[in-house]
Amino acid sequence: MKRLAKGWKNIHSDSDDEFSLPTSSDFQPMDTEEQEELVRSLERSQAQQSRFWRSVFAGLLCCFVAFLIFSIHGQTTMPWELRYHAYFMGEIESWLVIAADWAAVLVCSLAIAGLLNNSRSRRRFLWFSCCAGVLLAVFWLYNMLKLDKFRWDVIWLPLGPLSGAGFCLYVDTLLNESSEEVKKLRGYMYAYKSR
Repeated sequence: MKRLAKGWKNIHSDSDDEFSLPTSSDFQPMDTEEQEELVRSLERSQAQQSRFWRSVFAGLLCCFVAFLIFSIHGQTTMPWELRYHAYFMGEIESWLVIAADWAAVLVCSLAIAGLLNNSRSRRRFLWFSCCAGVLLAVFWLYNMLKLDKFRWDVIWLPLGPLSGAGFCLYVDTLLNESSEEVKKLRGYMYAYKSR
């Protein structure tokens, strides 16, 4: 950008026309140091954005985990007092609701670990959380369909953990793709040098 600005100023000061744009013939190819600096700045920017978005989605899931732990505590101390659990009072046992909420905590925890982990097993954590989220969604949807009337206000019970894990997998995929693009750019730079 600095080079473009210099080119713009040079053209602006040399020509009679105040609003002329630089042409492609006005620019020289970037030298090795400039290429290296550009690639390094892209790598830093990509790493910073990756950390930011991973932290944002992990933070959102941490809030959901805190809510689920509150829900578990409420079902343990005062069974069926929470409205979204009270719908299932005649259908399933209290300990199954508690177990399902703990399973939701596990799904979210695996997704958080997958987002924040820097090892190669990151994708495994995310896929495990998605698979466990599907099983949990099947459990809740089966019990919701057994109710006299389908309750749309508790649709978050099956879809909350599953969508959280799915969003984390999607974010991880997007961030990995952008990282690969920056690595390709570095590879192209070195491939050009070796010719």
